[in-house]
Amino acid sequence: MTRAKLELGEITHHNIKQLKRLNTVVFPVSYNEKFYKDVLEAGELAKLAYYNDIVVGAVCCRIDQEIGRRLYIMTLGCLSQYRRLGIGSMMVEHVLNYVENDGTFDSVYLHVQLNNDSAIKFYKKFGFEIVETKEHYYKRIEPADAYVLEKRLRPKTINGKNEHHSNTLKKD
Repeated sequence: MTRAKLELGEITHHNIKQLKRLNTVVFPVSYNEKFYKDVLEAGELAKLAYYNDIVVGAVCCRIDQEIGRRLYIMTLGCLSQYRRLGIGSMMVEHVLNYVENDGTFDSVYLHVQLNNDSAIKFYKKFGFEIVETKEHYYKRIEPADAYVLEKRLRPKTINGKNEHHSNTLKKD
């Protein structure tokens, strides 16, 4: 049996309709034209996932500099019949490699619907943790609340000091 070919590809004006169709099937929310316009300008931060040359998933991110420098995963999804084949992992690894190679990001974060246990478990495998609950985050879907999952890349600083202090005793 030959191995399936998994790869990531650019999102362009020529294939943006495939992303739109994919998002309609995978996500319970719809995305506006500004989302797709931004995706076209995102470069390495937006990729289509291919399984044997068929578009089966996509990841779309943006840089958020509201609090520090963070990468926000806006969408990461795969068609249900292609899940558990390594496609989602390939997309997360692409994102994590991007931030690691860049070296200037404090964290990577995303929102997950409260009842999406499989997504929460999936992201936890990559070191993401639930850091917050946003009430009424989603419009027109139930449950409307979302968890914020975050993977810290460097310690949080408050007033120039690390938030996690070590309580080690100094030896004289």
